[in-house]
Amino acid sequence: MAYRLGFDVGGTFTDFVLQLPSGELLTGKRLTTYPDPSEACLAGLDELVARSGVRWTDVAQAVHGTTLGSNVVIERKAKGVGLLTTRGFRDVLIIGREKRYQVYDLQIEKPAPLIPRRLIGEVTERILADGSARAPLDEADARRAIRELVARGVTTLAICLLHAYLNPAHEKRLAQIVAEEAPAVTVTLSHEVSPTFREYERTSTTVVNAYVMTAVREYLRGLTAAMGERGYPGRLFVMQSSGGVATAEAMQRYPVRMIESGPAAGALMAAVYGELTGHRDLIAFDMGGTTAKLALIENGRPYTTTAFELHRVNNAPGSGLPMNIQAIDLVEIGAGGGSIARAKLGVIAVGPESAGSTPGPVCYGRGGGEPTVTDANLVLGYINPDYFAGGSIKLRAAAAARAIEEKVARPLGLSLEDAAWGIHAIVTTNMELATRVVSIERGRDPRDLTFVAFGGSGPVHGCRLAQALGIPRVILPASAGVTAAIGLLAAEVRFDVARTYVRRLDALDPASLNRTYEEMGAQAMEVVRESTVSGEIAIARSADARYVGQGYELTVPVPSGTLDAAALARVRASFDEIYAARYGYANAQEAVEIVTWKLSAVGGSPQIALAKASGNTGAAALKGTRRAYFPEARGYVATPVYDRYALAAGMRLAGPAIVEERESTTVLPPGAAATVDAYASLIVEIAAA
Repeated sequence: MAYRLGFDVGGTFTDFVLQLPSGELLTGKRLTTYPDPSEACLAGLDELVARSGVRWTDVAQAVHGTTLGSNVVIERKAKGVGLLTTRGFRDVLIIGREKRYQVYDLQIEKPAPLIPRRLIGEVTERILADGSARAPLDEADARRAIRELVARGVTTLAICLLHAYLNPAHEKRLAQIVAEEAPAVTVTLSHEVSPTFREYERTSTTVVNAYVMTAVREYLRGLTAAMGERGYPGRLFVMQSSGGVATAEAMQRYPVRMIESGPAAGALMAAVYGELTGHRDLIAFDMGGTTAKLALIENGRPYTTTAFELHRVNNAPGSGLPMNIQAIDLVEIGAGGGSIARAKLGVIAVGPESAGSTPGPVCYGRGGGEPTVTDANLVLGYINPDYFAGGSIKLRAAAAARAIEEKVARPLGLSLEDAAWGIHAIVTTNMELATRVVSIERGRDPRDLTFVAFGGSGPVHGCRLAQALGIPRVILPASAGVTAAIGLLAAEVRFDVARTYVRRLDALDPASLNRTYEEMGAQAMEVVRESTVSGEIAIARSADARYVGQGYELTVPVPSGTLDAAALARVRASFDEIYAARYGYANAQEAVEIVTWKLSAVGGSPQIALAKASGNTGAAALKGTRRAYFPEARGYVATPVYDRYALAAGMRLAGPAIVEERESTTVLPPGAAATVDAYASLIVEIAAA
């Protein structure tokens, strides 16, 4: 096992982990820098490498997770991005699916398209749904449209033509014409990014890829160069939304695949902790400084989707920007330690606005004036002002108390402690609603699941959140504040390919299908091999199937090897089985059609060794007591405070209690009991509310 680095950029903190050949993990945490997050990345990496005594030349692998892509989209930061499409389809992004994500809310607003209409051009051409050309590409018309877009300031161009996923000839020729007319313009082609049907989703995916391409390319190139100057000899890997990693070079071509890079790593690591403790059906809960992310894990694997939506409004399906990418299905809300609290319409409101790292919560002393969840947790006694982020940030409790008093308590006629507890309780309630989305709305009873809470703020709120949902068991992993960064080192190299080829299962040409899978496999293998993966590369195949005439599909496995009539019969049997499991029945006489064929190439099986609990008796684990607020105890009570690093395997802690470590703090409410397992995780049994 070699030296390996993982570093994950969040909205407030950037997390670091270095794995030594022995398996030991060294961790670090630093405030994220704006507008260039690479400054914090490099400073934190330098500090971690120096502290470990390792040389940069000894590091074999570095894996990065970042929300840079999603931030560019959400904040509408990109400039000069245009779209070129088939004549008559200029308004695809504006029309969307013509659905109201809240039927009875007359005030809803759909997210504005990333590209304004004046930067959308049309070209004369037409490919039919069977892949044949009804009208050839009018090259003179195309050159005129390209020149007009360039004159309007377009520097990055998304090209998405009707049915190009079946016949990309016109898109390829357009790319050549752009190179002739405007060689400085960067081009994204839909048949390369999203060769699947459904015009709106394919156009949206292509546009997002183009929209973030320039920012991602400049960021990754700069970061790679800076690490190379320090002596790092390897390639930089980036986590994808699917939970696999790929090289930075591949992500510069397909940046839409890393739109939810960091949060995916946390869900992967939650699955690892579930395996270690014998619990394979989980809810992963990652609460940082800016957002909270939740994911469902079934049978040891995170729940995934190929219809990902970014920036949903109140988690409503159809309210965000759709992307046809393989992604861990995350629910993300504006609830974190930096979420701003205020008095609104006579009640306490928290988030989604965040103080971030600049200026940060009031208690940071960096100029923040709005009270936040972290300020409330400090006033409640949950956080040690002298040991926040391992003591690197000294918190100002008096300033936090004044801000809550002025902005929340006094306007609502509350005492300071009631206002602080109200902030804590409201943000927990907000996260409870999101947890129901990833469990109940997907047919799972949260009371049958185990809760894995991590992130800098996750262990502070995790037990209360589980209690509210009736979840009986919570896993609080060691180094919870940097769990996502650790997860980066547990990810496999992976690349996913999908192509639409709509055919009835009983009318398929196996020879044509085998050729399609060969082409898809070659594309995926090329990306994985450029990662210099050692060992065998595994190929997994699947397909999206439905009864003929339906509008929604189920994903079914496709056997490996050459496909023949017998293999297709197994695909049909799998569909009937999965359909019956989902809907309670299946009709074996009804015709089935496949709409999209999928393939994943996976290489490398990284091994990660987790720290074990201390071998001592745990007698030195009790650090003392601190006054902390618990409504069950009717106010502040002297609460035992434990040192996470001194806990011994088998120790049992009874709530109320507080457990401190460098990257996070665990709060055990009254009625909760925690046992320390062999990997220093706290396995908490939650009493019913």
